[in-house]
Amino acid sequence: MFLGLYQGKRVLVTGHTGFKGSWLTRWLLDLGATVTGVALAPATSPSHFALLDLEHQVDHRQLDIRDAEALKRVVEEVKPELVFHLAAQALVRAGYQDPKRTWDVNVGGTINLLEALRQAESVQACMVVTSDKCYENHEQIWGYRETDPMGGHDPYSSSKGAVELAVASWRRSFFQKQDGLRLASARAGNVIGGGDWASDRIVVDFVKGIEAGRPLVLRNPGATRPWQHVLEPLSGYLDLGARLCQREGWRLAEGWNFGPNEENVVTVEALARALVATWGTGEVQINRDPNQPHEAGLLKLDCSKAREGFGWHGVWDFPETVRQTVLWYRGQHHGEDATTLTDQQIKAYGAAAAHAKLPWTI
Repeated sequence: MFLGLYQGKRVLVTGHTGFKGSWLTRWLLDLGATVTGVALAPATSPSHFALLDLEHQVDHRQLDIRDAEALKRVVEEVKPELVFHLAAQALVRAGYQDPKRTWDVNVGGTINLLEALRQAESVQACMVVTSDKCYENHEQIWGYRETDPMGGHDPYSSSKGAVELAVASWRRSFFQKQDGLRLASARAGNVIGGGDWASDRIVVDFVKGIEAGRPLVLRNPGATRPWQHVLEPLSGYLDLGARLCQREGWRLAEGWNFGPNEENVVTVEALARALVATWGTGEVQINRDPNQPHEAGLLKLDCSKAREGFGWHGVWDFPETVRQTVLWYRGQHHGEDATTLTDQQIKAYGAAAAHAKLPWTI
């Protein structure tokens, strides 16, 4: 898979202790990569990272990406060939609570990494992961394309828009050589899947409610999002990362959307009721909060660029996305091994992608 490129590859993952980062790290290990991870300690307990015991399977470096010198030393020491940058303050509400830290981590931390990579001759490619919220959202009914303006109403969203601007600037200013580092960015939809315990997540609130015997309370049931399983955008990151390292990879050093198919764009309430129906128990209550901070009502991505550019598209439809998510949490709830559950889903996703004849499976 992925052109066989990751076998023996030295890969640096920032944010490997987070939800998406831990799934990506596990998949990279399955592909035979040698992984160095840079991140803070897991923000939750339990955490997917800890359950998979990834600390003892990778070169684990616990540091804050706001520390430019420490980050530079790691890059100099491990000499990565490929970098996936996922480290971030990733919550909208936390952005309202501490906007300066959100910008310091997301924008300042990204610039620290880009500056470290300017001096790193070993690095062939870097992918900076931002968010679908990086776009200036006008609540339009069609999906945002990579050429649409960056923006963001709240501190978190605007910080991700600023990261995209910084990446574009550093790419044009310092990474233009065809035989030099290829710098791309990736914007995903709303990701769900097993192993997430962060606050203000609908699936997390649902699972906690099941365990505590309380209902899932929705404060914004009509908000519409592009829901996708965590493995969907990760397959896009890995696919693009492998292609960036190929001879003509410099042509792909741009921004890319990795969102789900149209049928996966549904309301928060629809997701909540699908979770209840799939698990077979639970209750949904609606309690709108007129004082809650602003969040986008409608947000969609147009991923035709990735589809036409190198044949990437989503594999699991909405029911399968929910089913796989419930399978993981229900298995973990009943004492099944988290690594086994994770590996089973990576294998199942790869098989589904191969059945769909996606190019990265060949």
